[in-house]
Amino acid sequence: MNSFNRLIGKFKEHIASLYPELSLNYDVTLNIDPQRQQFGDLSCNAAMLYAKELKANPRAVAQQIIQDFSHQQVKNIEIAGPGFINIFVTPDFFKDILQELRAQNDAFFKLEANVPKKNFNIEFVSANPTGPLHLGHGRGGIIGDVLATIVSFIGHKATKEFYINDAGNQIEKLANSFKIRCQQELGYAVALPEDGYHGEYLKELAHKAHQELGDAVATQPETFYAAYAKEYLLEKIKETLHNYGIDFDVWFSEKTLHDSGAITRTLAKIQERGLLYEKDGALWFSSTTFGDDKDRVVKRANGELTYVAADIAYLENKLDRGATREGADKLVMVLGQDHHSYVVRLKAVLQALGKDPALLDVILYQLVTIKESGQTMRLSKRAGRIVSLEDIIKEVGKDVARFFYLHRKADAHLEFDIALALSHTEENPVYYIQYAYVRTMSILEKALAHPELANITEQDRENLTEKESLLLKKIVALKLLLEDISHHYQTHLLTYYVYDLAQLFHTYYGNTKVIDKENIPVTRARLLVVMQLRDTINLCLRLLGISTPDKM
Repeated sequence: MNSFNRLIGKFKEHIASLYPELSLNYDVTLNIDPQRQQFGDLSCNAAMLYAKELKANPRAVAQQIIQDFSHQQVKNIEIAGPGFINIFVTPDFFKDILQELRAQNDAFFKLEANVPKKNFNIEFVSANPTGPLHLGHGRGGIIGDVLATIVSFIGHKATKEFYINDAGNQIEKLANSFKIRCQQELGYAVALPEDGYHGEYLKELAHKAHQELGDAVATQPETFYAAYAKEYLLEKIKETLHNYGIDFDVWFSEKTLHDSGAITRTLAKIQERGLLYEKDGALWFSSTTFGDDKDRVVKRANGELTYVAADIAYLENKLDRGATREGADKLVMVLGQDHHSYVVRLKAVLQALGKDPALLDVILYQLVTIKESGQTMRLSKRAGRIVSLEDIIKEVGKDVARFFYLHRKADAHLEFDIALALSHTEENPVYYIQYAYVRTMSILEKALAHPELANITEQDRENLTEKESLLLKKIVALKLLLEDISHHYQTHLLTYYVYDLAQLFHTYYGNTKVIDKENIPVTRARLLVVMQLRDTINLCLRLLGISTPDKM
C-alpha cells in the first residue's frame, strides 16, 4: 500500500468512527488540475452526503470531521463552498510517494494483493471473414486490445477472443462471389450479383487460385470456393491484426457450433425450461420474457438455424470454457453501434441459461470516417469502395493508428484525419507524447556529463521542491485511472492521461531549470522525478501498444 492509500484509509476510518450508524459512498479525489491547486491536494465530498442523511448543515458536518482529524502528512485542512473538505499535504508526503514509485516500479500501479481479482473474457473485432478488415474494425480492435492489456497489467486475467462468423448466408455469398471471380479470370461472361462482394480483393484471390489450379479453378466443387476464400481471408485478417499489434488468445469458429451439434443441444436445454415455442412452422425463443422487444426465431420453417441460435450456443460455450479456467467473472464484448438491440438479446440469452445478465458487459462504439485532403470519404464494402485497416496502418504507422483510433470516447463519432496523423508537429498527439519521452531521455543523458550528477538514488528525494508536487500527483493518478478503466472500460481516458502528463512535463521543463549546476542537491532531486516521468510515460505507451523511440 502506498502513502496516498494509507492517508485516504486513515481519513475514511476517522469519518466512520464519527458516524458508525451510516455507511455512505463518497469521493476522496486527487487534485491534479493545474488551475485549482489552491483547493488542496485532496478533496472530499463526504460532509455534504452525511449532512443530507443527518439533516444537518454540510459545513457544520465538515467542521466536525476536520476538527479531530490529524495525520503526520497533512499540513492543513480547509472547508470550501457548500462543504467540500480540501486537504493539503506536507512535503514529506511527496517524498514518500516518490520513494515508493521508484522502489515498486510497475507494481505501484497494480492492484493490492488483498483486492479480489477477476477473469475477463473480452471478445472484439469478430469480423466476417468475407473481406479485409476495414477502417472501422480498427476502433473495436484497439478498444478491446487495450482493455485486455490494462486489466491484465493491474492483476486480473484476460482472454482476448475473436468470434469467426464462418457459417450462414454471408459465407455462401462469399463462395458464390469468389466462384464468379474465378470464372471471370478465365474470361467467362458472367457478372456478380448486386448483393455480392465487389471488392478487388476477390479478383486478386481468383488470380492466385488460377495460378495454383489452372483452368480447373472454374469447375471446383461448391465447397471449395467457400473454404479457399475463407481460409485465405482469415489469414489476411490475422496478419493485419498482428501488424496492428493485436494477437488473439482464442479464434472461435461459429461453424464448429453447427458441426458439433452444440446449437441443437443448447436449444434442447432452453426448450426444457419452457422458453421455446413453435409458430408458423418456425421455432421461437421467448426473449420478451427477459425484456427483449420481440421474441426471436432460432430455427426457420425450412429447418435453417439462425444467428440467434448460434449466439445461445456460443454464450453457453464461453461459460463452459470459463468454468474450466477458474470461471469467467466477466464477459465483455466490443461491438459496433448498429448492434445496440443485440445487447438486450444477449442478456436475455444469459438469463435463459440461468445466469446473471450482469455477467455480460457490452461496449458499443460509433462509426469511423476518414478525412483526407480536407474531405470526408464515403465508403461501401460491397461496392468495393473501402479503406482497409491495412491501408491505414501502412499509411500512418501502427503507433499513430492505435492512438488515433482510441483518442475519442467509444460512443462518439470518430473522424480519422490522415493529414494530422502524418504530421510531425506538436498538433499530432502521438508525436507530442513521444517527444516528451525522448526529452526525459535527453535530460538524463545530459546529466551524465556531470560527475556530480551521477548515481541518482531514492535518497535524492529529500531535496524535492514544490514545483515537482503536481507532476507526482499526476503520476499517482495513473493508478486510480487504471483501476477505473477496469470497471468502466473507458480506455480512451488513458490517451487523455498520457497526453496531459506530457503537456504537464513540457510546461514544467519550460518553467524550470532541471539541470542547475549552481544547485546540485535540487538538480539531483529533479532528475529523480524525470526518471519517474520517463518510466511512467513508458508504461502508458506500453499499455497502449505504442513504441518509445530513443531519438526524434
